[in-house]
Amino acid sequence: MNRPIERALISVSDKEGIVEFAKALSDKGIELISTGGTSALLKDAGLPVKDVSDITNFPEMMDGRIKTLHPSVHGGLLAMRDNPAHKKAQDEHGIQNIDLLVVNLYPFEETIAKGADFETAIENIDIGGPAMIRAAAKNHDGVTVLVDRDDYQPLLDELSNNDGMVSASFRKFAAQKAYARTANYDAAISNWFAGALEIEAPKWVSISGELSQTMRYGENPHQKAAFYTTGDKRPGVATAEQVQGKELSYNNLNDTDAAIELVAEFDPAISPAVAIIKHANPCGVALGESIEDAYKKALRCDPVSAFGGIVALNQPLTEDAAQLITETFTEVVVAPDATDGAKAVLSSKKNVRLLLTHSLPSPAAPGHMAKILSGGFLLQGRDNGIVEQLDLKVVTERQPSEQEMADLKIAFKICKHVKSNAIIYVKDGASVGIGAGQMSRVDSSRIAAWKADEAAKTAGLSQSLAIGSVVASDAFFPFADGLLTAAEAGATAIIQPGGSMRDDEVIEAANKAGLAMVMTGMRHFRH
Repeated sequence: MNRPIERALISVSDKEGIVEFAKALSDKGIELISTGGTSALLKDAGLPVKDVSDITNFPEMMDGRIKTLHPSVHGGLLAMRDNPAHKKAQDEHGIQNIDLLVVNLYPFEETIAKGADFETAIENIDIGGPAMIRAAAKNHDGVTVLVDRDDYQPLLDELSNNDGMVSASFRKFAAQKAYARTANYDAAISNWFAGALEIEAPKWVSISGELSQTMRYGENPHQKAAFYTTGDKRPGVATAEQVQGKELSYNNLNDTDAAIELVAEFDPAISPAVAIIKHANPCGVALGESIEDAYKKALRCDPVSAFGGIVALNQPLTEDAAQLITETFTEVVVAPDATDGAKAVLSSKKNVRLLLTHSLPSPAAPGHMAKILSGGFLLQGRDNGIVEQLDLKVVTERQPSEQEMADLKIAFKICKHVKSNAIIYVKDGASVGIGAGQMSRVDSSRIAAWKADEAAKTAGLSQSLAIGSVVASDAFFPFADGLLTAAEAGATAIIQPGGSMRDDEVIEAANKAGLAMVMTGMRHFRH
């Protein structure tokens, strides 16, 4: 049934739009009650407002920690409107109904995002707000609760369309949103607390987010999907600015995230780098003398698969690079920035999305990755392992040359971002063959070699690009066959984690083939 609003309690941290909203309520004859800074703001605007202390007959104290935790407040929110016993208790204790609660919470998420210390974070945990929200949401049969300023106008519309009353459907909608907000808020606090205490696996853990975009569909048209942000302010897809292009799809976002995370492995102060991604796997990655040179080399690795792919750059997009990119159909271009000339070039391609991250995510930054299972989920730290020079161990008789070692490091960075089993051939700072996601490491090696052969044919070369290359494997070679397949393709040096029971056999095979081999001691499975 519809319910009238006669009294409203307003207590907001984010005060944007609240004066205009409160005035509209007051103009409809609704009595206003408020707290602290919100009350002062509304009074300064000339609105008739009662302080909470006027209805509780109890002063705010303890730096505002105690102000709304009182029976006059919670009784007004929780009293069931059609329950005679509740009405009798209200009359006996002078508790009046509160029909509308408008609350947004202390800015805890924003506080920790700014790197606040422990004590400051604790002081930004709201207590009274969540308690009131939960009370009002539970009693949504008689109370309307708003936790989002986006709902101010819809509520005013409800009142206008229902003769000053609110429909049951709107109250239920608002209650669901209220509980979702407090759940999200508590998740942020508990997850931050666990991190601050360095608890790796808390007994209870929550994953929460805020809706950023509702999508037409997910990976496939029959799947519903939406994009949520977690409050992580690291540079990346979730915080990127979309300069142009149509709405991003589920697959666009997934692939773009993979692209920017990969290209961020390469320091822009050292060398320009470009990654081209298709279905979350790289089909070409390269360093170059310029961003244009890097793009050409990345495209050469697999120009066929690059069609309809994602292009990520670790340096600003230039006009010349934009012109090159538009020669191949591209879904998304993501870069730290773009010149005006580059923006002008892409503006002629209305379907190309241009995303600017304004900086790059750190490959070493902490974070978590979740995978949903039937009846649960897996949670792990993100793969932020970095192999340093001191970690590298040459295990063969032949030492890699300086160029081979440089290419080996590049190849191992790339394989971290390729679906397992992953094999990557690199030559002169560019991938020349990539084998991804095969059940057999030998098959990945064969596919990568075949890709190198095809790329050479497309480029009009007389021999495979794999000849004279180096090869990286994301995990150890359990047998020598995968290594020998790479050698047959023309690779001269190998980088792999090591750790197999048959490492000695693999090393012996490498020595017999005249290969140089480096072990890293770190595996990079990606499923």
